Order: sequence, then structure tokens, then C-alpha cells
Amino acid sequence: MESTIAAISTAYGEGGIGIIRISGEKAKEILCGIFTGKDNLEDRKMIYGHIKDPENGEIIDEVMAVYMKAPKTYTKEDIVEINCHGSTVSLRKTLDLVLRMGAVPAERGEFTKRAFLNGRLDLSQAEAVIDLIRAKTDKSFDVAMDQLSGHLSSKIKELRKSLTDVLVDITVNIDYPDEDIEEIMYSDMYNSLSQINDEIVKLISSAGTGRIINEGLKVAIIGRPNVGKSSLMNALLKEDRAIVTSIPGTTRDTIEEKISVRDIPVILTDTAGIRKTDDQIEKIGIEKSKASFNNADLIIFMVDASRTLDDEDMEIASYIGERKAILLINKTDLAREADTEFLIKMMPQCKVIETSMTEERGIDELEDEIENLVYGGQIRQEESLIVSNARHLQLLRDASAALGDAMKMTEMEEALDFIEVDVKRAYDLLGEITGDSVADDIINEVFKRFCLGK
Repeated sequence: MESTIAAISTAYGEGGIGIIRISGEKAKEILCGIFTGKDNLEDRKMIYGHIKDPENGEIIDEVMAVYMKAPKTYTKEDIVEINCHGSTVSLRKTLDLVLRMGAVPAERGEFTKRAFLNGRLDLSQAEAVIDLIRAKTDKSFDVAMDQLSGHLSSKIKELRKSLTDVLVDITVNIDYPDEDIEEIMYSDMYNSLSQINDEIVKLISSAGTGRIINEGLKVAIIGRPNVGKSSLMNALLKEDRAIVTSIPGTTRDTIEEKISVRDIPVILTDTAGIRKTDDQIEKIGIEKSKASFNNADLIIFMVDASRTLDDEDMEIASYIGERKAILLINKTDLAREADTEFLIKMMPQCKVIETSMTEERGIDELEDEIENLVYGGQIRQEESLIVSNARHLQLLRDASAALGDAMKMTEMEEALDFIEVDVKRAYDLLGEITGDSVADDIINEVFKRFCLGK
């Protein structure tokens, strides 16, 4: 940690401004060696001036520079930021000068890693930084901001404190069995562990929503040819992306688009109509449709209200079965021919929405239902923690499993030494989320996900 690190902190390419970031005890000294400004450097004061090569006096760029004194900085070290013109040449030349003056190139995520190692952030907050950078919607940004602000960390620390209380009681009864200390009642210990586990299970249950917010809801539009799948995709996209004709089999391949529905990232797949065909190209498209069906988080099954249902509709309904799906009965502006009651009975988990793509009816109701499905009826969950990190989810599952084992042994009134092992394991697993009990290789792996300069 004695080295002073430097990197370009803005995205590669042309831009109005590009930023060189320097962190470490030599940060100010390095800036003074290459920067000439109209004012003296003061803590947190942006100064106008020029970057000059100290060897030949060549002006590299006209810049704004700021020096920020430790410990009230992002890394809790001295930090310098040089705001250059957003030219790759200017940034490269300036960074070369900084490195010549004694800095070393920063590794991926090293600024945030130093913030973690210096106690500025815990590990879950540090991981939220990369989620903020990668956020694609307001909701995913809000979830990351919530984690960065420490809400998840506070909850984990609260759970670990409760486990500490259990461990203290166990230790007292193990170490002083002959003293006049009230023995732990197994039923009380079981209740304490059960309450802690219930809180962990709540966090685990939010992870499905968290994964969708981060990665997107995979939605497959499926149905017979010419029921309106491409029209639905165009309506959700609000543009003509998929070809729409009256000729069955027009969509020969799956078409995938990323959209935002009520601020939920959605990966929407318009599939080839599923039917029997001798066309080899269409057959390939149909196989891709089935693959999209199997991988989807949500199925939108469309039927044509103006046509009698046939074996292909029934086959698709049998594929869906108990899966969560939305049945769109389309073309309701035309004379009704389809008897959908039997179809609905085959799919007990489906929500039925009647639509007309030509009259643009039912789209708002469909978007409402997608939102309800994602948030489980709690449309925004402002007051709820959402776990969106796969590493955190696995640690929570492992901690819950360890507590489950401890609870079983408590019910059987097994020796306290055995129960202590599982309670301590749950305690340590939760500590890996915040970084209080995590190995160096895990820390290094986390920060490899970051970009340079952050």
C-alpha cells in the first residue's frame, strides 16, 4: 500500500473531458512536478493550469487539477484528479508523465480496493460500486445505491450481532458448566436461531427480483404462426422491429431485443411460430423457439381469438403446464371463434389478458402484470432490501443451511459444542458478505470485475 497508483478513470475514446486519477502519499508531489497553475494548490480547490514535461518544458495539455488531502477521500489516501481534454493522446501522454514521476499503473478496481482495505467501504459496498457503473435502468441504479449506502451491510451486521449473542451464551455454558449460571434452554436457543434464519430467508427470497433487476427478465413470446407475436414485440418496443405480414411463418428465427418495461430491464424474444413444417429453415427457427421457451423467466403465450384453437395451441399449453405464464388472447376486435376455457384449465398459473394489437388494447395491462410478477405485488419495494449479487446470495444460502443444521441439533438437544460449530459457520459466512471474515483470494476476485481507474 506504500505505492502511489494512477490510471485513466474515464471511458476510452473521444470526449469533452478525460480524467487521470492518482492515489497515494506521493500524489501531490507528482502533480507539483508536472503541473503549473495560476494559483497555489489547496485542499479540494480546482486549479486551472497546464501539464508540462519537466524534462523539455513541452506543454502536454491545458487542464483543471484538484488535490484532495487524506483521509477524507474515496481511498482515504491523498488523491489527485487531472481533468484533461478528452483526447486519447492527451490522456496517454499525461498518464505517461505521471508514471515517469513515480506512480505505478493501478490494477482493475484498485482505487475501490484501497477504499475497502482502508475501511472507507465494506466489501458489499465496494461491490455496489461496479453495479452502479453497470446499471441499465433507474431501478438497478437505485438498488446499487441502496447497497452502497450500507443498508445491506447494516442488516448483515445486525444478524451477526444476534448470532454473537447466541455464541456467547453457548460459550458460557460450555466453559462454566459447574458455575451457578442459568443454563440455556434449548427451546429459547431454537427460537433465537429460527428468528435469525427467517431474516436470512427473507433476503434470499428477494434475490430473484435482484437478479432480474441486474440481468433482465427473460421473456419469450410464443404461439402459432400469425397470432400477432411480431406485432406485440413492435408494440412493446414502440417501433417496427419485427416484420409483420399475414403470411404464416414470416419469422424464421428468434429476434431478441432489450427493452425497459416500467423500469424493469426485459430481454424480449420474438420466436418463430411453433407448428409442423417441411421447411428446413423454419424447422431450425422452431427449435430455437423451444430453447427460448425453456430458458425464459416468463412466457407470453399468444392465441388468435378469431380462429378455432387447434392441436398446436394445445401442445404449447401442455408445454407451459404449471409454469408462470401470461395468456394473451389477441385479435379480440374480430369475431370470436376460439374457445379458450379448456386452454386456461391446462395452465393454472397463467394470467389471462385480452388484447388487440391493431387497436393497441391490452398493452398497459400486460406491462402492469410484468411489473407485478417481478415485484411480487410490492410494486416498488422501497422499504425492502433486495439482494442482487450472486456471491451474496450463495453465502446467504450457505448460512441458512448451517443454521438449519444447528436448529436440528438444538431440537435433539445435542451437545452444545456441536451446535456451536454450525452457528459459528453461519456467523463467518455472513461476515464474508461484508468482508469481515473473507480470504484474500476472494477479495482479489471481487476487484477483478472492476474497470481500470475505479
